[in-house]
Amino acid sequence: MAEFFRSSPKSVADIAALLSLDLGAGADRTRVMTGVAALDRAGPDDVTFLENTLYKDALLKTRAGVALVAAPFASYVPAATIALIVPHPHAAFAMVATALYPTAAQPGLIFGQSGISAGASVHAEARLEPNVALDPGVVIGPGAEVGSGTTIAANSVIGPHVRIGRNCHIGSNVTILSALIGNDVIIHSGSSIGQDGFGFAIGRQGHTKVPQIGRVIIQDRVELGANVTIDRGGVRDTIIGEGSKLDNMVHIAHNVVMGRHCLIAGQVGIAGSSDIGDFVVMGGQVGITGHAKMGRERKLRGVARSSPILKPVRKWAAIRRVRSKHGFVKLQPWHDLLVRHAVDKGPIQLMLSES
Repeated sequence: MAEFFRSSPKSVADIAALLSLDLGAGADRTRVMTGVAALDRAGPDDVTFLENTLYKDALLKTRAGVALVAAPFASYVPAATIALIVPHPHAAFAMVATALYPTAAQPGLIFGQSGISAGASVHAEARLEPNVALDPGVVIGPGAEVGSGTTIAANSVIGPHVRIGRNCHIGSNVTILSALIGNDVIIHSGSSIGQDGFGFAIGRQGHTKVPQIGRVIIQDRVELGANVTIDRGGVRDTIIGEGSKLDNMVHIAHNVVMGRHCLIAGQVGIAGSSDIGDFVVMGGQVGITGHAKMGRERKLRGVARSSPILKPVRKWAAIRRVRSKHGFVKLQPWHDLLVRHAVDKGPIQLMLSES
């Protein structure tokens, strides 16, 4: 199925070890899995999973070699399929799929080679740690720093004095300016980071551009989808917190501070100087007004529009809208968010100059 990605086959014993599971006495430990597939398409060499109970009938008929299921559905697994019982099947499936297809988890080099291509342009004052890989057409500006294990695909531009941490993967046609990037960050193709924000002093004779002199700070383990745009700050930094994941075509305006482990779906727009708490989730096309304050663990369904202040731990949906006294569309709350981890914000750790 995954013709663009080469599989790294794993035995059932390898998969069980990856998931910290003990295999039963009757399981074939040496049986080898070469791929992953949906329940109804999996074959004897594939790993599948059941997370949504709507598909339990498909589990009864699956031909998969291994099925990852929660305990209540172990009896649904056919006799020819090895059942691995896990508390969170989708998360376990993600781990197994990553092990089977390690190159599919991040944007790869177009030329698929290690080292610095002869077609890359690296300024003499740039600093690259060992094991950095650059595709043809990559430009690294003066004073820029790139950490060990980082890959940058074709035609991407890293501006002057930008710092990129270790083991990052940057797709093709990405532009990064005025930014500090942490470790293990993934940025997909076409994204633009650190361009100036939309700042103008409004006047009847015309609008005066306000210089944007802040930075973009992207903390560790952030992932940005294709064509994400993040403006640098005006008088403070634009910050994306550790572990946050942004889908394709998300726009983050200047001075936004986003907390840790947020999930932001496609076409979301967050206006300038908004503060977004930890573990916030936004569905597609959500719009956040400027200078909004959103507490931790909020969840907004698709096409929702925020009120200026949302306190922590409630969900808001794009239904039953009412007009608030401030003139904003305030959305009625629905059930509580399930994610309730208490994690404090931490500073970015990027010390390439001192390593």
